Amino acid sequence: MSTTHTVVINGKSHRVTVDHYETPLLYVLRDDLGLKGTRFGCGDGSCGACTVLVDGRAQRSCESPVWSVEGKSITTVEGLGTLDQPHALQRAFIEFQAGQCGYCLSGIIMTAAELIGSGAEPSREKIVAALDANLCRCGAHTRIVKAIEAAWKASIAGAAR
Repeated sequence: MSTTHTVVINGKSHRVTVDHYETPLLYVLRDDLGLKGTRFGCGDGSCGACTVLVDGRAQRSCESPVWSVEGKSITTVEGLGTLDQPHALQRAFIEFQAGQCGYCLSGIIMTAAELIGSGAEPSREKIVAALDANLCRCGAHTRIVKAIEAAWKASIAGAAR
């Protein structure tokens, strides 16, 4: 039986109809809305490639049925910044060449966005702990942590202006 839901993604309201009550948000993002930045990795919440922000909190979209996010604000990696004005994290990840294959990066960036959005300075230990559940096999961890530290500093400098 099909169900229709209204979801707010990257500031825009969308009405989506899904065939199954437990259809994951990930499928709606990628298949219905064409937002390919959110990746399908494991499908069971273990890898973090599908991480998005739901009301500012990092959440696995492969484990989140569409009905569970109705009425909440969802931000994908596409909604963080624009080509003309990328988010501090996006700029830092490019500057520090923090990705290798890049498959995991959108999930890592979204996890880091929650950390930076909290306003508290993230120590190296907090960054590593926050990213512990995001799997990356490329070995870019040192550059990823440095990029997140730089993005936090840039976001604080931008807020002070």
